[in-house]
Amino acid sequence: MSHLRRHQLARLTDAGWSTILQRPWDEQARECLTHWATHRLPLVVTRQSVDAVADGYVALGLPSPAQWDKRRLPLQVPHAAVLRFDAFPQLADVQVLLPPSARRPARDLLDALDTWRATARVFGSYGWQAISALAHVRPGSDLDLLVNVDGMEQADAVAHVLRSFDAPRLRLDGELVFGDGAAVAWREWIEWRAGRARAVVVKRLDGVALQRDTAWCERAELAELVA
Repeated sequence: MSHLRRHQLARLTDAGWSTILQRPWDEQARECLTHWATHRLPLVVTRQSVDAVADGYVALGLPSPAQWDKRRLPLQVPHAAVLRFDAFPQLADVQVLLPPSARRPARDLLDALDTWRATARVFGSYGWQAISALAHVRPGSDLDLLVNVDGMEQADAVAHVLRSFDAPRLRLDGELVFGDGAAVAWREWIEWRAGRARAVVVKRLDGVALQRDTAWCERAELAELVA
């Protein structure tokens, strides 16, 4: 379990897909899952329940595109069904999907993040459209970014870089991800660090917690150093 992270992509074995497709799905879900299996598209690691972990299973999700009503299909597979883990595409590789008016701001954002040696990966609608080539993005979709940070100083800097993003009709959202996998919405991080919020929501693989002090950040930094 230690290697699992939220938003990690999981590519299944043929046997894994076969097992999934044998389950009693409704027609729409089966059609979507069959497409995913045929094209060897990945699933995403979601929150892991205690029961799933104890039984040796991995909880995964499939956020379907518009043609299957954007249904979210929850799945569980044994660890042996996962061929390998993967990551969402980098922002540099997704720019072509952005509205033309957002591409220059995206390049500026990449340059600013590079100054802090931070890499942005795209999840959400834009990330899935880049992976599947299907219609996940719709008018009003946010650009959701995951940015790994190695401590509070870098988190502060990266959050303010993200706040500087300014593109017409495209809202930037996403999370800062610390070395131990703890993640915080960057907008909430800014409010918390400025003292405008008493606590911040920290998301982990096994759940969510409200944190008021910085002890969890210090543990995350230590995990990064040990790794």
